Amino acid sequence: MAGSVNKVILVGNLGRDPEVRRTGAGDPIVSFSVATSDTWRDKATGERKERTEWHNIVIFNENLGKIAEQYCKKGTKVYLEGQLQTREYTDRDGNQRKATEVVLQRFRGELTLLDSRGRGEDAGTGSAFESSNTSFGRSSPLEQGAERRPAAGSSRAADIIDDDIPF
Repeated sequence: MAGSVNKVILVGNLGRDPEVRRTGAGDPIVSFSVATSDTWRDKATGERKERTEWHNIVIFNENLGKIAEQYCKKGTKVYLEGQLQTREYTDRDGNQRKATEVVLQRFRGELTLLDSRGRGEDAGTGSAFESSNTSFGRSSPLEQGAERRPAAGSSRAADIIDDDIPF
C-alpha cells in the first residue's frame, strides 16, 4: 500500500459541556463527547429504532478550543473533522486501559457550529442551511457545496463567461 488515511468526519450533538485543561506549558486541551445516531424501521415489526454512538473528542488547536469553550454547550450540533488516536493509560486501580478519541490537532482539524448561537440543548431539528452557521477555520464541505451552486436564474456557463479573462 502506497499510503494511508486517518480522517474522521462527524456531524452530531455535544453530550456534555466542553471541559478545558491546560498543559504544563499553558496550552489548552478541550474535550467533550459527541453523539451520532442512526434511525431505521424494523422490517418485522415496522417499529422505528434508533442507535446512538458516543465519540470522545479532544482539541489541541488553541483557536478551535477557544471557540468550543465559548460557543459550544451540551446539545450543540457540530461538524467535526479530525483523526482517530488510541492512547494507553493506567486507571486509578492500576489497570491498563485504552481510549480511542477523535483528535483535532494544532494544525489540522475542523470545527463548524451548525446551530445558531444560543440554541444548545433546546435546539430544534433543522438542517445546517436553516439556521445561521458559524464556521471557524476552513468552511465545511456542506457549506462549500452551497457556495458553489449558481444563483437562481443564472447558468454556470454565464458565470464563467462573466469572469475577467486577461486574453
